[in-house]
Amino acid sequence: MRIDKALEQISEIHEHMAKSQLYRGYRATPFMLTGILAILAAWIQPFVVSSADPRIYVLYWTLIAVASCFIAAGGVMLNYLRDESPHERKRTQTVVGQLTPCLTVGVIVTAAFSIAENKDLMYYLPAIWSLLFGLGLSASKPFLPRMIGWVALFYLLCGCVLLHRIVVLGVYQLSPWETGIPFGVGYIFSGLILYWNLERNHRE
Repeated sequence: MRIDKALEQISEIHEHMAKSQLYRGYRATPFMLTGILAILAAWIQPFVVSSADPRIYVLYWTLIAVASCFIAAGGVMLNYLRDESPHERKRTQTVVGQLTPCLTVGVIVTAAFSIAENKDLMYYLPAIWSLLFGLGLSASKPFLPRMIGWVALFYLLCGCVLLHRIVVLGVYQLSPWETGIPFGVGYIFSGLILYWNLERNHRE
């Protein structure tokens, strides 16, 4: 019984340490590349697909989001499967788990709005994506550099501006920059923050 109690206390200590230390699994370069991809995707969208059909717009940005996940999270998953110790894997699960619920809700809402008969619902998706990602970053803030909180606030403000554009101004029009600016700027600044606070200091 004492051994079980000791093991339980050790597990609690590890969990407390995981919450009090910065997570270094996210890398600056993949984040910045993801931001650049979002800006490029917004720039080339008018030449590739039309924003007039909201379903085509949502499909286009869903494909960009999938590609972004592979870029931003690919290194994390590779390290998780190949290099991390059991303790480090538990920490990765904890940190990634903070973002997972918001991403899951985003997928569900996107799918539901896409199959709904009312196409006007899809005009709200860029705002919802930005709001949900901002909430996910806010949940991850205890494990990341403090400046990430400003990036989360940026996503939330972008979402509010986009909602205001529809609800108050009555503008039902999908622009590629509605998604490109929040995620492009947000990812690039996240990458810069990760580099300045984690990777630069680690190298020094």
